[in-house]
Order: sequence, then C-alpha cells, then structure tokens
Amino acid sequence: MTLSLDDIAWHRSVGQLIDALDKPNFWTQLVRLLDQYVPFDSWVALLFSADQRPQVFAECPGEDGSPDPLFQDYLRGLYLLDPFYIACREQSRSGLFRLWEVAPEHFELTEYYQRYFRLNVVADEIQFNCQLEGDRTLCLSLGSTQRFSGQQIALLSLIQPWVLGLLRQRLPYEINEVVPLAPAPPQVDWRVQLEASVQQLKGAQLTARELDVGRLMLSGCSSKEIARKLEISVETVKVHKKHMYSKLGIKSQSELFAIFLQAQNA
Repeated sequence: MTLSLDDIAWHRSVGQLIDALDKPNFWTQLVRLLDQYVPFDSWVALLFSADQRPQVFAECPGEDGSPDPLFQDYLRGLYLLDPFYIACREQSRSGLFRLWEVAPEHFELTEYYQRYFRLNVVADEIQFNCQLEGDRTLCLSLGSTQRFSGQQIALLSLIQPWVLGLLRQRLPYEINEVVPLAPAPPQVDWRVQLEASVQQLKGAQLTARELDVGRLMLSGCSSKEIARKLEISVETVKVHKKHMYSKLGIKSQSELFAIFLQAQNA
C-alpha cells in the first residue's frame, strides 16, 4: 500500500498532537488541523455533566480578545436550551453529530435561536462527543457561518475515531489543570434553581413538570415532541402550558424566554 503526501502529512500532524496532549496549546493545534480539511468559524471545547453547568476547557478568541457576552449567557443558563446539551442528557453516546440531527422541530422559530444561536453560531454547528464515565461528555463543537456540506461531514466522519481518541487522552490533563485551581461548587438540580428564581422574580411557584414543559417549549419542541419526551399526552402538555402561563401572567413564548433569562441571571 502506497501512502500519498496528504496521508503522510495527516499522520505527521496527529503525531504532533499526541506529543502536545499535555501542552497548553493542544486545542489550538487540534482545531487548526481540522480547519485545514473543513473550514469553520468558531469552536469551543467543553464538558457536559449531569446537573452542572458546562465546564469550558478552551474556546476560540473573540475579535477583541474579551469574553463573548453571548457565550457567557450560554454558560449561565442558555445551555439548558442547547439541542446538543439536551441530546447529551437524554441519550449519551460518542460520535459526530450535526445540528439537524439533534435540533427539535421548531428550533429555528425559538427565541433562543433568534437571540443567541444565529448571532453566535450563525448557520450550522457540528459536535464531536466523547462519552465518559460519570454521565459526562467531552465535546468539541465547531460552528460555521455556512452550512456544512455532505462531503465535509463525510470527511469529518472519516477522521472521527482519531479526534475522539485525542479528546479522551486529553481529559486527564484538563482535570489536573482545572479542578485543583478552581473546584466546581456543588450544583443542585436546574429545576430547583430555576423554580427558586421564578418564585423570587414573579412570585409564582411552578411544578417540576411545568418547568420541564417550559424548557422544552423554549428549546423548540412541539407539543407532540414534549409529550413523547415526558411520556404524557399532548392534552396534558397543553394543560401544563396553560397553568404555567397563568401563574406567570404571560401570553407568549417571548415573555417566557425573557423570564427564563431573568431567572438565570438572578
């Protein structure tokens, strides 16, 4: 079997990445290598864990080098509406995933899409997910101002085993670097946090099921999708929505999204 120059260059680059696994510039080297084969405009490496906020290991720098305020909103609570985060929590598995594979039916109609996703990610997103012990998922997310083509996805699928292997080998160095310096505070269930914030802001006490319905609505799920996910009837979903809107004194998802944002920042 004869190797091409491209094959040799790829194997050489992967070897350099293995050498850089314990180096601060690992993520930069990895995304630069991927960008040579499939161009993208933004990226972030983060860890999803049950009942904890995502932990960011590295992200692409902003234009002025300062933290992206939209991404800070994501970390404070908008991640709960992220299709990739929801998919990880509902069915954790390793692989390469496209936005259209995990996004709910009405995702592009949501306030989350209009006020965050299309401004921060713009058009399309793909994510390498490496499933870990303890209900954790190490993710490398790539965002683009244009739709990824079928050919680009096929290429990324081809090199997926390499990328997932590198992610898994990198994790111990991230834990050694991050955890001792800034131990994550104990996290409670997001429903408890959100319910307490809503109680403080609106004087309304929502049930756990109403919070589930509200979050899934804001993420873009139709009533049928919500019913399937929560294993209840469509009519029950509508009843929960009616009670929630009545308690909060609102009439639209835009108002519900505004309360959600307030609650996350409270």
